[in-house]
Amino acid sequence: MYYTEIMGTILDDDLEQHRALLDAWVEKKREIARLEAEAYELLAARVKVREADARENPHHREAIERSMIAEYSAAAHTSKYSIERAFADAAFLHCSSPQVAYASARESFQHGDITAAHVHEIVEAGFVVRQAVGEGRADAETLKLFDVAATVVAESDTPTRTRAQLRQLAASLVGETVVEQHKRAAGERSVSVRSVGDGLALLQVVLPEYLANAILDRLTQMARQVISVSGDREPVLSADVLDLGADPVFPEDLAPDDPLLDALDDPALDDRIIFGEGGTFTVDPFSDRDVEQIPSDERTMDQVRADLATDLLLASTPSEANGTGLDNIRGNVQVTISGSTLIGADDRPAELDGYGPIHPDIARDLASRNGGWTRLFQDPTGMVTETDTYSPTEGMRRFLRARDQHCRFPGCRMPVHRCQIDHNHDHAKGGRTEISNLCL
Repeated sequence: MYYTEIMGTILDDDLEQHRALLDAWVEKKREIARLEAEAYELLAARVKVREADARENPHHREAIERSMIAEYSAAAHTSKYSIERAFADAAFLHCSSPQVAYASARESFQHGDITAAHVHEIVEAGFVVRQAVGEGRADAETLKLFDVAATVVAESDTPTRTRAQLRQLAASLVGETVVEQHKRAAGERSVSVRSVGDGLALLQVVLPEYLANAILDRLTQMARQVISVSGDREPVLSADVLDLGADPVFPEDLAPDDPLLDALDDPALDDRIIFGEGGTFTVDPFSDRDVEQIPSDERTMDQVRADLATDLLLASTPSEANGTGLDNIRGNVQVTISGSTLIGADDRPAELDGYGPIHPDIARDLASRNGGWTRLFQDPTGMVTETDTYSPTEGMRRFLRARDQHCRFPGCRMPVHRCQIDHNHDHAKGGRTEISNLCL
């Protein structure tokens, strides 16, 4: 219907049609976001009813909450986890307490400028700020500042990118609480399995983010190697195909009246008989038909990575000889850490580029095991201005990697070491090769 209405207007060229469809789609997405905001208001109102019920029946608080979650989950045909998360986000978004309110995010959500996914990232990243305010280590204005800045970020980026930037923002506002949070979170490491149907299961591993990304990077490198050589395999016949058994029959074992002796004189068998040492022989069973070739490996990147992970986990045995997880990391991660933190003068969080802060002890440990660190110089505002290399080309590359941290295309989180550097303004059309005209 909407397409018919738009295309019913006479448009002179394709560009106008493209723009009209894009504008209509964007407006529809904004309308959906506004409706989501209204739905969150209803969830927040339901939370207030739950709190009133719990105050009247304090011994049944947990049962009252479980009942509410189950009711809404069944009505919406969605998982309890998703509903529980939506209730939590709605409660924080519409909380009347100035210590935990998100006025800017709520207003942006109501206008359709951000989505429910953005709201979740704002609420989740703001946990350390709320905690600092609640414990008296920061005032309420800190949360308001986070709310305003987080909303600005969310309005101009995807939820995934927003997550990484808001972690950095929260870390800069409350500093060392991130270190304490990571210490507590490290105790939540776990492995679990649940069925997803059709004979498949989800193996979920919760572990520190830098290790998870290193594991994925290593699996990706190995998968690329497997895929790149998949066409080089030669067909190899199984030894079982030509096996004559435990008691093979040789010509001297045949009786004089055995018809096989006459068959040996058949000229048609000349090309099929394979003679060995000591008068032994056999007949080639494949000489009168084509040998089947091994089919090419048609697995996807994800399928190869899953198979490799299975092989590594089932075939490898951890031991002192193999070293620790840090010793065996061969995946690539990019970490940014200040010089003062690197030498132990302070404990400011380091940055796992593209993902968020990591514990400074982890960054220092990684630094001691790796020689590929690059020194960056910053101006008083914190802007990276140069590196400690002289070569112009490599220096520009280092600057771009430090600046971009990941692919700059909207929604893409590809790490910089897998990206290509490209011109914003086409070089063939006059674009200059300079920092301001380059990105990953």
